[in-house]
Order: sequence, then structure tokens, then C-alpha cells
Amino acid sequence: MIIIDADTHIAPTGGDFALEAHMERVERSGVDKTLTWLKPDYEGEGIEGHNRYIYDAMQQYPDTILGFGWADPTVSVEHAKKMVKVCTEEYGLYGVKLNGAQNSYYIDSEELALPVIEDIAKSGKLLAFHIGPDAYERTHPLRARKIAKRYPELKILMVHMGMTDWEMNQAVVEVAQECPNMFLVGSATDAKAIMYAIETLGADRVCFGSDAPFRRPHVVKAMYDALLKYEASEEDTALVMGGNIARLFGL
Repeated sequence: MIIIDADTHIAPTGGDFALEAHMERVERSGVDKTLTWLKPDYEGEGIEGHNRYIYDAMQQYPDTILGFGWADPTVSVEHAKKMVKVCTEEYGLYGVKLNGAQNSYYIDSEELALPVIEDIAKSGKLLAFHIGPDAYERTHPLRARKIAKRYPELKILMVHMGMTDWEMNQAVVEVAQECPNMFLVGSATDAKAIMYAIETLGADRVCFGSDAPFRRPHVVKAMYDALLKYEASEEDTALVMGGNIARLFGL
């Protein structure tokens, strides 16, 4: 069984977000691969160096790091579109993340988000959304629903799936029932929400993620292990813990 942590962060600013610290966490947690994107502690076009750090990390650890890009339309829409092109074409990353919480915009904004999403959809790569109550209105799953319906061939990762806000957890699952191109990453959430998603959508739509280093991946993985041991079959456990990401990423 392959173990893939579908939500991890690194940054050239170092500390807990340094690549070296990340690899130590990988060894400690016993995961095989990590879906890894930047931590948005850049300013303006400084995002370019952060995306480059992801690319370089993937080159250094090709068997471990599954690099994922980031675009920030609040820098400018044209710059965000440039980041999509660089990340998907030049760097060969697996997709691009949009974070309306940390970058402060509505994820379905006609002016800011949609022109960037259009380019992600055209690239054939994946789109990831931060979905959480820290920016309830900006990142609400109903906004993601609009995107999923508009681009039914675009695979969308719903990262955090509402965190620990039960009403938002339920809304994410309800929306995902309508949108088969949505896949939930259960990071920064709890066992109740994870099992609700698995039981409602099926194990092939839910992915293990830790939100490292904001959360300790070895602790989050232990929670998943304990939960799924008694609540899911071996086949379903294998899907959640890495099989789904492996399939989506064509590994």
C-alpha cells in the first residue's frame, strides 16, 4: 500500500518549512510521497521563488515530492496566469492551487479567479482549492461547485474539506455528490468529517492529508490508521491513504 500525504507545505524562508525539515517529517511519519506546495509567506512576485523551490525540491527528491504549483491573482491576473504556465509547462508540476483564504479573494471571482482557472483547465492538470471556515464566504464549497460544473473534466482537490466546521463539512460532501470531479483532502479536519465523507461519497473520493507542518504528519497519520482500521476495509484504506492520489496523478 502506497502512503501519500496530500497536503504539505515548504518554503525557501526556512525553519519548519525548509525542505530538510520536511524530509525529516516524511521519514518520521512513514509516508512514501507527499503532495507539496508552497507556504504563502512571499510578497507580490516573490511567489515565483516559492514555486521554484517546489520544483527544485521535486528535482532533488523525485521519488518523494509530488510538486504542486500556486497562483495568486491578487498579485495580478496576468502574473497568476504566468505562474500557471510556468508551473504546468516548464516545471511539470501536477497542478495549481488557489487559496482564497490566505490570498484574500473569492475563489469564483469573475475578475480574479476564473481567468486563471480557465488556464488551469486548459493545461489538463489538477486544480486545488483551500476550503475552510477561516474564509467562509471566500472559499465556500458552493463557489467551488460553480467551477466544477463549468469544467466537468477538471479534477478538483477540496483541501481541508471545511476543516472542523461541521456545517461546512456537510456542505462540501453535498456539493461533491453533485460534482464527481471533486476529491476531498481530509487535512486539518477530524475523524467525524472524514468518515462522513467516506461513507457518503465512497473511499475513492477521499484522501489522507496532514497539513504539515501546521500539523504533525506522524500524529495525523496515526489518527487515520486508528480510524480506518475499524471503520474501513483494507481496499478502502489503501485508496484513502494514497491510492486515490496515485490514480489522479497517474503514478
